[in-house]
Amino acid sequence: MSKDPYGQLASSLLSSFHKQTRQAIGGVGAVLGTITSTGLKLDDFKHELQEYMVAELPGQLSLPRRTVEGTISGDGGKTAVSLELEETEVEEAQWKLNPGLQPGDRVLAVRVNGGHDVVVVCKVVSGHG
Repeated sequence: MSKDPYGQLASSLLSSFHKQTRQAIGGVGAVLGTITSTGLKLDDFKHELQEYMVAELPGQLSLPRRTVEGTISGDGGKTAVSLELEETEVEEAQWKLNPGLQPGDRVLAVRVNGGHDVVVVCKVVSGHG
């Protein structure tokens, strides 16, 4: 007694779809990693990545009202000053993460482009200080 050939074909196609789906989504998602002196080491990938991207967050920076103290130097010497700065907004400000990353820093990274590229989103620190 032979098996149903159409049932076998459907089962084979279903198995293939499941395999392709697992492969497609297996390389995407967020993962923790560590910045090294030469690149990025992801926790779930055994090789270090020398090429990776770092997120830049463009936007508007709001600064609260504050007092700044310092000194002014001139021909007559130094004079202590205190400046009261009003609340202000800076258009087109950019927060750049990359200059602040040091080897040993833990980071949150996201795979993009089907898992071919990695973007570091932020530095991760302990919630307990």
